[in-house]
Amino acid sequence: TGEIPSEIGMLTNLNSLTLSGQWLEGSIPSELGNLTNLTELNLHNNQLTGEIPSWIGNFTNLTFLNLYFNQLTGEIPSTIGNLTNLSYLDLSSNQLTGEIPSWIGNFTNLTFFRIFENQLTGEIPSEIGNLINLTALFLSNNSLSGEIPQSVCDLIESNNLDFYYILNGNNLINTCD
Repeated sequence: TGEIPSEIGMLTNLNSLTLSGQWLEGSIPSELGNLTNLTELNLHNNQLTGEIPSWIGNFTNLTFLNLYFNQLTGEIPSTIGNLTNLSYLDLSSNQLTGEIPSWIGNFTNLTFFRIFENQLTGEIPSEIGNLINLTALFLSNNSLSGEIPQSVCDLIESNNLDFYYILNGNNLINTCD
């Protein structure tokens, strides 16, 4: 319990930071922005609040980002679009709002993408169809609407992804064959 200690930001050579299941509270401290050598940031299963900090986009070596099961709010910051080396991205079970950004389609190394149980709206961006290495896609329990783009239908079929984790709890029209 408690907050993430700001002193962690002094560990500038750190490659991996896992503080999961510690019931940590408060916002993600700005001092963590000093850890630009991180390849893995795992803060899931806490009670972190506030917005995902924009400086997270400076972690260009990051391959693994897990912020699952916190109480993070606001929109997905556009600076996350800088993290093109990501293979694992989990922002599920927070209170994120806005739309799934189209730049997610630039994450061609992504194998695991979960963003379920938020308050996301709008349509599924067709650019998700560019994520040809995906083995897991979880978009359920948001307020997504509209038709599933054909590029995403093709990805679901070619990568044998499960429709349930996309359609469930959304207002999507299944246009896939």
